Amino acid sequence: MTVPDPCLDVLIASYLEPDLVDRIAAADPRIRVSYAPELLPRPRWHSDHVGEPRELTAGEHDRWTSMLQTADVMFDFDWRHPERTLEQSPNLQWIQATSAGAGQLIERFGLSDAPLTVTTAAGVHADPLAEFALAGILHFARGLPRLIADRRDRTWRKQQTTELAGRHTLIVGAGKIGSRTAELLRCFAVTSTGVARTPRPAPEPFDTTTTTDRIAEHLPTADILVISCALTEHTRGLIGPRELSALPDGALIVNLGRGPIIDEDALAEALSTGRLGGAVLDVTATEPLRDDSPLWTADNVLLSPHSAANVPSENGKIVDLFVENLGRYLSGDTPLINEFDFDAGY
Repeated sequence: MTVPDPCLDVLIASYLEPDLVDRIAAADPRIRVSYAPELLPRPRWHSDHVGEPRELTAGEHDRWTSMLQTADVMFDFDWRHPERTLEQSPNLQWIQATSAGAGQLIERFGLSDAPLTVTTAAGVHADPLAEFALAGILHFARGLPRLIADRRDRTWRKQQTTELAGRHTLIVGAGKIGSRTAELLRCFAVTSTGVARTPRPAPEPFDTTTTTDRIAEHLPTADILVISCALTEHTRGLIGPRELSALPDGALIVNLGRGPIIDEDALAEALSTGRLGGAVLDVTATEPLRDDSPLWTADNVLLSPHSAANVPSENGKIVDLFVENLGRYLSGDTPLINEFDFDAGY
């Protein structure tokens, strides 16, 4: 990785609050920041990295094209023509993505073989996603759907409920999101097994660990199955009809990773029969969820439109990571934090 001299041109390609832009610019005197929020999509909420595209004039298009041409580093992908990244930005060496799972974007934009360094936002979303997982698990474990229905129907009926304590969770994806989920569940006396692609010597914060190729051995004892891994050629369809049928009756499913990791039709079938206790989904196989999907109307499904991690603190955390990596980049300290592994796909 060659650092341009004397200045590093950093182009911010999605909306950031002014104070965060100033933090990037102040990270090192060799950094020259280009930022034109008036040329970027309008954010719909704090930390919205997609936004509503603007209708630019010909002059504004030319201005943005000129900014792309001089960029050595980009904060986020180009919003107009990301598939033309290499053509538009001949000096580009590094892209800081704003999502943890950047593999699908890299593939879609034709950058899988690009001579670029890409760093992801892995870990930034661990807290809000783990909280979402916990909220959904408690929702079903404590029988809240029944309480909500009884209140709606003005029905006063006493009956027993269940608890989380003593349950066991299989967490597929032992990274920062999976680890934080295990930490929160431990507070409720829930044990966990973390699943990683390769063996891990230290189980913390998990009670035990295993590898992806041995998932089948652990499914029968998984009261809760959490998916928090990246979507790769090895994880696509990882949880299919056979895996779902191996889970205990009443098991809960949480998907914080990507929709295609789970066979959605098989999941819907298992939920409709009542064999599974519920599903907590931040992602679906097709987004937006197709209109005819039974997941829309299933009482035992909590559905978030891939937005459980959209919290106001997100931009600040990504900038913290970016500033740290800028220091490493300028000093030649590699690899960078969260450097994307093009071979592994995450």
